[in-house]
Amino acid sequence: MIRFARSGWRSSLFTCLTGVLISLAPAAAVTLPPSGAVRMTPPVGTAAWLADARRLPDPVRTDPATIHRFLSTLDPEEQRGMAATYPDVVGNLDGAPPALRYEANRRAMAAAGPPYRDQPGQYLLFDPRGQGQVAQVFGDLERADRIAVLAPGAGNRAGNFWRGVGGKRFRSPSAQGENLYRSARSHTMPAERFAVVVWLGYDAPDGIDLSAAREDLAHTGAAALERFVTGLTVLRPRATIALLGYSYGSTVIGIAARRLPIQVTDIAAFGSPGMGVDRAAELGTRARIWAALSPRDNMRWVPGVHVRGLGHGAQPAEPGFGAIVIPADDVPNHDHYLTVGTRSQASLTSIALFGTDVPEMP
Repeated sequence: MIRFARSGWRSSLFTCLTGVLISLAPAAAVTLPPSGAVRMTPPVGTAAWLADARRLPDPVRTDPATIHRFLSTLDPEEQRGMAATYPDVVGNLDGAPPALRYEANRRAMAAAGPPYRDQPGQYLLFDPRGQGQVAQVFGDLERADRIAVLAPGAGNRAGNFWRGVGGKRFRSPSAQGENLYRSARSHTMPAERFAVVVWLGYDAPDGIDLSAAREDLAHTGAAALERFVTGLTVLRPRATIALLGYSYGSTVIGIAARRLPIQVTDIAAFGSPGMGVDRAAELGTRARIWAALSPRDNMRWVPGVHVRGLGHGAQPAEPGFGAIVIPADDVPNHDHYLTVGTRSQASLTSIALFGTDVPEMP
């Protein structure tokens, strides 16, 4: 997120957002479509994939369960051959086995060159076009009984996924996901039964601007998130899932909430500008809703409105919203909710693992 000078930053932020949400509202009278109606962008290489004589399934229109069944009819050598021929499609194919997607994305990242070529890790998604999209996995996804999906917020791009917004490592979605996974290893659940997926599968806003005040990007992201999470449940139908939404990522999750599978048991919104509703009950999910907001986070000054596609509704950490509020009093600003040693990171780790909060640290 962009930063304001210490003197007058509150009034600057409020003026900026209020101007966007109120004075520009008449120009945005078109009601935004539900996320299920958003058109998804096909992966690179889709035309050649669909032209293949084997009549391969449409990577956008075919549901993840059907894709999974189709791939299960192929032997491992045939699957690897498809990953080699169509790496950009297979690497982003929800419902495909994780190992196959990892292999395909390694090929795609190598072909994309710096800064992607030499990045270590396991990837369920990679698309360098535009702002770029990435989903990195920590842990053994194929054996996990509990999966945490972290959705980053504004300012994040594939190009800064590893180095962090503004070159600050603590802002890196990859580093935050790795820290969450490492923190989880100190708990009693065996590490091999838990996995973290850092999902940057949408174009996030640049910062506090009109795109951040609107929900266009969040609706598109919600459609992609719904499909991605459904793909996880196809692979691990008995696993439960926690969704952790940071900043605008919580808005994406809020819009997706009512269409998410029942395996999603917990949703946490931290540093949130709003989840698109005024009450937790309006999210339309049976998942437990958690929220955290630091007293020093700029997001507490965002107007809690939701008018004609502008604004994101009430602040989830407010008592009237109905979420379970977790401690964040030691978080110094908008950027450190997942910093190891903070109360919020300890609580989010416990929610990710067990769906329960933890006692306050001494």
